[in-house]
Amino acid sequence: MEYTVIIIDDHPLFSRGLSQLIETQKIYKVIGMAKNRLEAVSMVDELKPNLAIVDLNLGQEDGLELIKDILVIQPKTKVLVLSMHDERFYAERALKAGAKGYIMKAEAENQVINAIQTVMNNEIYLSENEKKRIKELSKNDKSKDSEEPFDLISLLSDRQLQIFTLIGKGLGTVDIANKLNLSIKTIDTHKENIKIKLHCGSSAELRQMAIEWTSH
Repeated sequence: MEYTVIIIDDHPLFSRGLSQLIETQKIYKVIGMAKNRLEAVSMVDELKPNLAIVDLNLGQEDGLELIKDILVIQPKTKVLVLSMHDERFYAERALKAGAKGYIMKAEAENQVINAIQTVMNNEIYLSENEKKRIKELSKNDKSKDSEEPFDLISLLSDRQLQIFTLIGKGLGTVDIANKLNLSIKTIDTHKENIKIKLHCGSSAELRQMAIEWTSH
């Protein structure tokens, strides 16, 4: 049996390299590569792939929301996230959005193949470190104070993380409101709640932390 795969990543050179790696395994065929949400949604609808490999970093678009979009259009398509984003902050969110696995781009090629095979076997793929971390979190109080500022990111809701990331990419309140189809008042409320959760004393401090977050 041959499984069809699409790759959703805004770096075409990376997508081509990943495609070549995947097709070293004869049971997989890459049938499409998308650079953004619009292309991805259209491709999933038309090609109905067995597997979609998704990067969460698609410019100013939200990869977590894209996972949900894919599964609405084609519930049988399995989603594997392959991202540069630290798994500590995104793996659980990706699984909650409907992905079957999360692997970082820094992993070795054989681990990427292993992740694909695991997901296609209808099992969840996470690194051993992430499995241990989640297990430890389930034992401890997740809301306790953290010595590392970025560790507090895990306290943000998906929407708050989305807004925080857009702040780090240079968008102002009006821009974010327009992009997310929300009111300015709603964005301001989210920003105040984010400041509280991240222990930021001012909007300038929040903006600086967001910039550091998106570039780290």
